[in-house]
Amino acid sequence: MSGGRASGWVRVAADGVRTAGLGRTVVTAVTVAALGRAVASTVTVARPARPTGSAAASPRTTATSASSPRAPRSRGPLADLARAAREAARAAGSAFRATRGSAGASAPERSGVDAPTGAAVGADASADAGASAAAGPRRGRPYDTGYRPRSVALRQRARDVAELVRAPAALTVPGDVLAGALAVGRPAGGRTLLLAASSVSLYWAGMALNDWADREEDAAERPERPVPSGRIGAGTALGIAAGLTAAGLGLGALAGGRRVLLHRTLPLAATVWAYDLGLKRTPLGPLAMAAARSLDVLHGTGPAPAAPALRAATTVGLHTWAVTRLSHYEVNGEAGYEPLVSLAVTAVTALGTSGVAATVGADQLAFLRNLLTPDLAVPLLASALYATTCARPQWAALRNSTDPARIRAAVGAGIHALLPLQAALVARAGAPRLAVVLAAGLPQAARLARKVSPT
Repeated sequence: MSGGRASGWVRVAADGVRTAGLGRTVVTAVTVAALGRAVASTVTVARPARPTGSAAASPRTTATSASSPRAPRSRGPLADLARAAREAARAAGSAFRATRGSAGASAPERSGVDAPTGAAVGADASADAGASAAAGPRRGRPYDTGYRPRSVALRQRARDVAELVRAPAALTVPGDVLAGALAVGRPAGGRTLLLAASSVSLYWAGMALNDWADREEDAAERPERPVPSGRIGAGTALGIAAGLTAAGLGLGALAGGRRVLLHRTLPLAATVWAYDLGLKRTPLGPLAMAAARSLDVLHGTGPAPAAPALRAATTVGLHTWAVTRLSHYEVNGEAGYEPLVSLAVTAVTALGTSGVAATVGADQLAFLRNLLTPDLAVPLLASALYATTCARPQWAALRNSTDPARIRAAVGAGIHALLPLQAALVARAGAPRLAVVLAAGLPQAARLARKVSPT
């Protein structure tokens, strides 16, 4: 009796749990309830009836009973309890495995045990299972990448500052310093690198100051820029310009002392600030920008006399003058014949840096023999790369001079073309390997320009 009742309650509990697909907590609760019901049943069987009358006191009756044929012994309440526990454990295991299956899996058929408790559990569990199936499969927690709002904000801030200072365009700055240093025979050592870092700081300062000075004009013409869009405040942009200027002056003093600071770095910084704060809106604007680039080449000479580097400084300045004139039409177009002026300057500059003009009237056979040597081949190839980089977009701008997009493309190409131009000057100064390194930076500069505009 006890084993059958316990097993019945265990089956009812297990069927209800399997049907519902409930969790580990419900399995444990139902199992404990079944065990409690089994214990209650076995306790009733384990309590024998108290003997009455002579049967309790007669040893003869006991002896007679002992000598009579023995009836089959019951396994006892403990065995029934153990069996009930085993069945409960199996039911709990089956229910737990059912919960790990898919949420929409069909529940197994319930056994035909008529018990109110089992029916109630099965009905409630079926309702829960239907709700789970309607809700769809459970979604796991998203993978934690480790990024936090603060780090994301810092990254965005860094991108805004990089756009403010046109960070990738600074790749065109160290070549000026190297061309000036090699022109006067200075090695490309630690002090020259410090001067290059000083020039980069001043270049970035000029870009930040330019956006601060043009904030009202950019609000109407280029509202996507960092300052008019509100991503960087006007005061912040001015502070960045001042800080970078101070850094540039400090690096210049560190590289060459007071003489370099007063005669090279300070005039360059003053020209940058004068251009951004007033000269750019006058006819002297292109000349002021050309002067800044020429002074950047002379910056590389350090404390040495600057006369040997004047030719390289003039070449870079002439190219910068033409690009700056064309940049005035970036927004509205209507450049007229200005791209033709840029094309003419490109042709003259390429001819002067290639070394071909110096061989006119010389022994042509000797020229052809020397054409394969690095001292002549590298400047010639670098000048050709410079000419093709500039000429193609300038010709496109000349064909449609009213298209601002083509004007901007020509200006951007003119900025990037400084790299092969500097490579030609460095190669002519006797450093063809360094020239190859500079020219190799052109694809990288063009790739970065697609992320941050150089203009």
